[in-house]
Amino acid sequence: MKLYSDPGNIHTLKIAIAAEFTGSRLDLHEVKNDVQVIPYLNKSKLPALEISEGQFLFSANSACRYILSKAGQDIDSLFVDQWLEWEAAELQPVLWRYLISVFGQGKTEPKLEEAFRSLLGQLNQYLHGRQHMVQDRVSAADIVLWSSMFPALCDVPSPKDWLSEFQNVSYWFNRLSQHPAFQTGFTMVTQGKGKSAFKASILAQPPPPPTDLDTRKLKQAAPATSEPGTSDTKSSHKETQSAVNEETVTPEELSRVQEAWLHGKERVPQPLERKTPILPQPSARNILITSALPYVNNVPHLGNIIGCVLSADVFARFCRLRNYNILYVCGTDEYGTATETKAVQEGVTPQEICDKYNRLHTQVYDWFNIGFDFFGRTTTPQQTEIAQDIFWKLYHGGFVLKDRLEQLLCEKCDRFLADRFVEGTCPFCKYEDARGDQCDSCGKLINAIELKDPKCKMCHNTPVVKSSEHLFLDLPKLEPELSKYLDNAFSQGLWTSNSKLITKSWIRDGLKPRCITRDLKWGTPVPLEGYTDKVFYVWFDAPIGYISITANYTPEWEQWWKNPSQVELFNFMAKDNVPFHSVIFPCTQLGARDNYTIINHLSATEYLNYEDGKFSKSRGVGVFGDNAKDSGIPADIWRFYLLFIRPESQDSTFSWEDFMLKNNGELLNNLGNFINRALTFLANNFAGEVQPMQLTEEDNRLLVAVTRCLKAYVDNLEKIRLREGIGNILTISRLGNQYIQANTPWVLVKGNQDERARAGTVISLSANISRYFIVGPVPVL
Repeated sequence: MKLYSDPGNIHTLKIAIAAEFTGSRLDLHEVKNDVQVIPYLNKSKLPALEISEGQFLFSANSACRYILSKAGQDIDSLFVDQWLEWEAAELQPVLWRYLISVFGQGKTEPKLEEAFRSLLGQLNQYLHGRQHMVQDRVSAADIVLWSSMFPALCDVPSPKDWLSEFQNVSYWFNRLSQHPAFQTGFTMVTQGKGKSAFKASILAQPPPPPTDLDTRKLKQAAPATSEPGTSDTKSSHKETQSAVNEETVTPEELSRVQEAWLHGKERVPQPLERKTPILPQPSARNILITSALPYVNNVPHLGNIIGCVLSADVFARFCRLRNYNILYVCGTDEYGTATETKAVQEGVTPQEICDKYNRLHTQVYDWFNIGFDFFGRTTTPQQTEIAQDIFWKLYHGGFVLKDRLEQLLCEKCDRFLADRFVEGTCPFCKYEDARGDQCDSCGKLINAIELKDPKCKMCHNTPVVKSSEHLFLDLPKLEPELSKYLDNAFSQGLWTSNSKLITKSWIRDGLKPRCITRDLKWGTPVPLEGYTDKVFYVWFDAPIGYISITANYTPEWEQWWKNPSQVELFNFMAKDNVPFHSVIFPCTQLGARDNYTIINHLSATEYLNYEDGKFSKSRGVGVFGDNAKDSGIPADIWRFYLLFIRPESQDSTFSWEDFMLKNNGELLNNLGNFINRALTFLANNFAGEVQPMQLTEEDNRLLVAVTRCLKAYVDNLEKIRLREGIGNILTISRLGNQYIQANTPWVLVKGNQDERARAGTVISLSANISRYFIVGPVPVL
């Protein structure tokens, strides 16, 4: 194995010690800290362990665990996972700021020092009576924690003598310091320069992210202070009671949970029978859900998936659980410039491109378990029929204008260049790779002729400006009607703050006539004489795809799309699609004067970034749906993480290291651990049978806390706060883990008859709570 590292990288110490401990051969290659060793990452990530040609581990904790596991010396324990999670998520953010502060400035702020003291105190409490972190031998938890804290405990020019303040940590740390593997690993990384070798690497690291230094929160994040089978539970019991009872529990709440415990099952409604085709019902809440139609010019990346289809799928699953009558439709957007461009690039016809990528999209969404009621496409006779019908109604209603449009003509290709055939510098933000219809950097819509230094995307020639006659939607004429509709939709519906802001900015600036035709061959043909050599512009044509896809699902499509009094329309998309769904398409529907169902609710995400950069289809940067599918990682884990980091109110970032941490820390060590503890203990000690339960006040308070979480979960998903909803699910399992830890059923079960009965109550109540996870997380997993 090859290990790439900058000199004195403290995280390299973890890998070096693991290699020495197991006798594994490690070839150390020193590089500068800004060298990009791993080709598929956007930034330098060191240390990096190359386990085989082109395959890297760039989490030092994972690399340490990998080396131990490969040598058969890993300890397979959830407590190892929990301490590694604690080190990465809780210790490192505080420790790194502490080290930079002390090494760089020679002092620390009091809050930072107190936060580090709190973390050391947790570790000191846990190590009481222990020689190692887990069981009776060195584990990855020992190696990782010792390596991380070495500079702070031994190397920092600080007046604080932490080892004299925390005796248990001191005994553990000094004992490991005498281990030959730790000493040899230290020598390998420092290359004989001693402790000072770490300083340069620490100060060269990028500034750490802001850290919450609230010691109360840090304390709550600590792993359990005792393992099953040990007796160190007093402090855990107090902490758990505090967590369950931190809010006042009212007598009414206690009464309601007791009544629900006894009789709640009798009031559970029967699931709604869903008959195909699904049509609106007079007495039901009828919800029509759409997610932005994906282009067929590439495989969707994770940003596309969470921004549109996955978010809509979670809401659709939730609505079905709530017995709402819902229809969820989507499909591939197959007309327009993007398709023509891709067809030219691949040397095939546009139809062949559509067929290929419709199939690929379908495979990806099927693998992600996206539950469309119908997934269609826009290259259908219904699309042509409905789009042309809407056009004629707009035309005869006086909402279509004729005007000349200046366009870019590539004389070398001998064709007018549609928006996506042109790239240049954005006239607003100066971004150099802006497209001819919209800038990916600032999000502003652009007319291609406004680009600075435009280039033909196909031949890279500089195009010239020529004029051509086109048709325009008279948006100014429809603006008063749209404004009135939106005022009501904003007050009555669920609109994310960014969707309101973007829509209002369009209205505030005053709507302008918008061209709805293009000089292309691949698209819905314009039926008006004199314009039959043109097609409809994709952003006039594509939203009509929602209607035509529904028409492909059922000939009774008008019951959904011409029924605004009975149907609520929910749209899901990323923020760059907002104006087309909140301004242009509603104007199209209003102008058609055909009683169309118009958007009531719009959920728009911010952007999901990749590591330190952006996802990019054209550049192949990021994780794409087929990559996820072929990763060997189950779809539910991808779904969980994408929803956990869903960019609801601000941009968020997909990070491989964070992906691992959240999966191990939340999905496995929290949610999975609770269910496994409850059911395994029940199976091993009570033959898998739920025991008679005598609930105490503590038990009822736990049920109150769980009920609060359930209510918050329902409220958050009703309001499409999906990320917060996941937090509610994880809080329930966290409460369950704390409850089990506090009541120590593994001790009680060995006691007298009353204690064994209490163990039966504790574990049976936990098993009942775990039943919630059969249904509750269904929208997510």
